[in-house]
Amino acid sequence: MLRTHRIALLFNANKIFDREVITGIAGYLASTRTAWDLFLEEDFRLRLAGIDGWQGDGIIADFDDPLVASALASTRVPLVAVGGSYENAADYPAGVPYVATDNFKLIKLAYDHLIEAGLRNIACFSLPEAQENRWAQQREKAYCKLLLRDKLQPEVYRGHATSAQHWSEAVEQQIAWLHSLPKPVGIIAVTDARARQLMQACALAGIEVPEQVAVIGIDNDPLARMLTRIPMSSVIQGAQEMGRTAAHLLDQMLHGVRLPDTRILVPPAGINVLASSKHEAGKHPHVMRARHFIRQYACQGIKTDQVAEYVGISRSSLEAHFRAELGRSVHDEILRLRLEAATGFLARGGCNLADVAVRCGFTSSQYMHSVFKRELGCTPRAWQERQRGAETTGDVPG
Repeated sequence: MLRTHRIALLFNANKIFDREVITGIAGYLASTRTAWDLFLEEDFRLRLAGIDGWQGDGIIADFDDPLVASALASTRVPLVAVGGSYENAADYPAGVPYVATDNFKLIKLAYDHLIEAGLRNIACFSLPEAQENRWAQQREKAYCKLLLRDKLQPEVYRGHATSAQHWSEAVEQQIAWLHSLPKPVGIIAVTDARARQLMQACALAGIEVPEQVAVIGIDNDPLARMLTRIPMSSVIQGAQEMGRTAAHLLDQMLHGVRLPDTRILVPPAGINVLASSKHEAGKHPHVMRARHFIRQYACQGIKTDQVAEYVGISRSSLEAHFRAELGRSVHDEILRLRLEAATGFLARGGCNLADVAVRCGFTSSQYMHSVFKRELGCTPRAWQERQRGAETTGDVPG
């Protein structure tokens, strides 16, 4: 019979990165004959009290937290560390197999995306320097390296650490920083949480996203995306692959394989490109301002008159500017954003058509049905079925 091993997972599963790593570990166990009993806190938070006396067979731990690395420094239990990559090889823990997210490639993917969008001013929104933020400083270094390679001047802003005590001050300083940047500008935030803060500051300051400021985060965190008015682009870390790799390494160690100083860098899985980074060079400020308003409120049932009122010009003038610059009407732009939101809901599943119609600003499910037929050539249900079929075959629905 297979022996069942007792494995501790030292992660904070309230963070999307840690949850994805754990998902990858579970995926490895489901795809092999490996039998593990997994131990982690019942509320999925990371607590180290008593870990030095734990009588288990192995540990997979988040070494981005310096307290974890310190607590496990003298453990005799087989251990695999997970964390961020380092520019300096001496910064990796000695004698411990280490699976890392490739910080340089994360930043390069975001940087290349913004450059391809036509942006030449690229800034970085990071975190205050601290031991627990070493991964953020590594991402800063990667950003600076890319800018200097291209003979551009790096612009890094760290701001405050997140706390209620500093919320108002933090937003005011973010707005001041945003105003100081040359426009248009692309900003790489070291996390989705930082990107969300920045987009909120842009909304408060009346700065158009992505016409004036294009934003991309890192983590592809669905919760952060749900808390933004404008859909947020994000680099998808290969965290599930990291979890599978870490589990495979520990499995080998439990069967006698020695893996000291093994280091594996896992590249990002791609980018979820949404509205926040879809920069297009705007010609007319009224069109830029109108599209910024539409991105935020298209799904709340706004009309062309409300857009014109926000911009501060007549409806006929706004329509003329839209026709000249985009070749479509204001109403067409509102419908385009509603349709984009509806296909997003349908792709994720879990909502009936009536709920999708309400959430996306259509007056009824019948009206949404007619818009789908006119614009996409199929009903919402047919579009959803095509999407499911594409996921099975690997094709993209047309």
